[in-house]
Amino acid sequence: MGKISLKGLRFKAYHGYYDEERQLGNTFEVDITIKTDFHKAAIHDELPETVDYESLYAIIREEMAIPSKLLEHVVQKIVDRVIDELVAVNSVKVKLSKFNPPINGECERAVVSLSRRK
Repeated sequence: MGKISLKGLRFKAYHGYYDEERQLGNTFEVDITIKTDFHKAAIHDELPETVDYESLYAIIREEMAIPSKLLEHVVQKIVDRVIDELVAVNSVKVKLSKFNPPINGECERAVVSLSRRK
């Protein structure tokens, strides 16, 4: 079993509880780590024998483009799609960061993470 990670995926998105957040948008960062068996890919050097990074990115990009009130909802949708659509994935962990959340105080980012196994 191996791990594949994509880190620091940045998006301008429109997630937030308040109307203003969904209108103005914010900067978000996604980190994803999957576990998969890429033994054959390591030996044969063939992309179909592992999980394509572009497929992971496409799922994240599509879900980040759909405005949601809660970060928890966004990470749940990403995790579910990765598990459901990429059959070679055995487990997934997604971390979603929202920069400068509106908390009436100084905060670099709010972070929500979720893991799931098949």
